[in-house]
Amino acid sequence: MFGLGPQEIILICIVILVLFGAKKIPDLMSGLGKGIREFKKASKDIEGEITNATTDDKKPS
Repeated sequence: MFGLGPQEIILICIVILVLFGAKKIPDLMSGLGKGIREFKKASKDIEGEITNATTDDKKPS
């Protein structure tokens, strides 16, 4: 994963714990999850609009 070994990952986790504290991490992860869901929904909506636009163009008048 990105060329990181287990020691580097543990170090990054410790730094995150020190910076944000154990109580804030669930809130941060919740916000991250919501952001990812919204991004996926928006990309599906855009893909659907593109698909509809291309199928509308192919219909004979």
